Amino acid sequence: MALNLSYTVLERFLRYVQIDTQSDPSAEAFPSTEKQKDLSRLLVQELQGMGIADAHLDEYGYVYATVPANTDKEVPVICFCSHVDTAPDCSGANVKPLVRKNYDGSVLTFPDDPNVRLDPAQHPELARKIGHDIVTASGTTLLGADNKAGVAAIMDAAWQLMNNPGIKHGKVRILFTPDEEIGRGVDHVDIKKLGADFGYTVDGERLGSLEDETFSADAVTIDIQGVSIHPGFAKGKLESALKIAADVVAALPKDRLSPETTSGKEGFIHPVSLQGGAEQAQISFIIRDFEDAQLQAHEAFLKEVLDGVMKHYPNSHAGFKVTEQYRNMKQVVGQYPQIVDNAMEGMRRAGVEPQRGSIRGGTDGSRLSFMGLPCPNIFAGEYAFHSREEWSSVQDMEAAVRTIIETLRVWEERS
Repeated sequence: MALNLSYTVLERFLRYVQIDTQSDPSAEAFPSTEKQKDLSRLLVQELQGMGIADAHLDEYGYVYATVPANTDKEVPVICFCSHVDTAPDCSGANVKPLVRKNYDGSVLTFPDDPNVRLDPAQHPELARKIGHDIVTASGTTLLGADNKAGVAAIMDAAWQLMNNPGIKHGKVRILFTPDEEIGRGVDHVDIKKLGADFGYTVDGERLGSLEDETFSADAVTIDIQGVSIHPGFAKGKLESALKIAADVVAALPKDRLSPETTSGKEGFIHPVSLQGGAEQAQISFIIRDFEDAQLQAHEAFLKEVLDGVMKHYPNSHAGFKVTEQYRNMKQVVGQYPQIVDNAMEGMRRAGVEPQRGSIRGGTDGSRLSFMGLPCPNIFAGEYAFHSREEWSSVQDMEAAVRTIIETLRVWEERS
């Protein structure tokens, strides 16, 4: 049965991006900001309005919902997941979405800040979207396409399933999470309650992307205890923790092992913050690689750099703490090739050419995979994440809706 859909994804997307859901990495609470629940409550209302009776918001800010099966076949339970929060990098308050219809390939300007320009020469994906309807913000905020494009696609797909009983599918679970942008998105997911066999995050960029491999990720914290003394009497005695920390950062390679010098499958060591003074200082790093062994090698190298610097400061001390963040989902997803195969076939049936690849980052699916829900990532049509230049293609979002539905049909047919 060919799909003949009356899409709701754009109207949903425009509604959702105007709700400020920015997460806060400095907060202790979960979710980190209560305002994320403003969108989650709306999603529950809309899901219930579709006839999805069990849609609810739990104490942690997760939305759970079920689209019941309409087939007699034994079909694996499939979950689709997106996150409601937007990144702390750029304001998400008072977003004014603009729909630029029938894009002509020109440089897009923004009414609220003429210094912001969306240039197809700098954004190759935009250059491929001539004729598309492009959504941006107004120049002073991010748009929130990451990941409200995915949220809107899942919501539209759920609406289509509830209103088109001729689309045969198994049981579908919907999960919307808070705090993904600050690395806590699945901290309190109840996998048993979710009750899904396999899943897909809808949090990808370019049309047709299907990512079943991510970085493995650790954090490293270096705490330095220096020797502090009045600077007027410091000769031969002062060992400034702040200067030691600066020496550690300066000793890192300039031509490799950094985000700005790597691509593809290359990993990196990246200092993300340095704070302190003469007596104490702390450096926070993120370490990334696709191979766990290489991740450990990067950490060993960083420890060697630290030890080399500390030799010059005999009366100071340094701690080196490694914290696991997430692991390459390929280690789990690779055991279930049907997850990727069925999604790729779903894309083809949706008129989309699949592009299988890797993420130089992680998603909620990385951790969900190791929690018992193998969960690769599919596209949502969201681009230029975390910036005032963020944009989305309406046609790509509609293709994501078709892909979700067609993937479910493939699961049903092949069961």
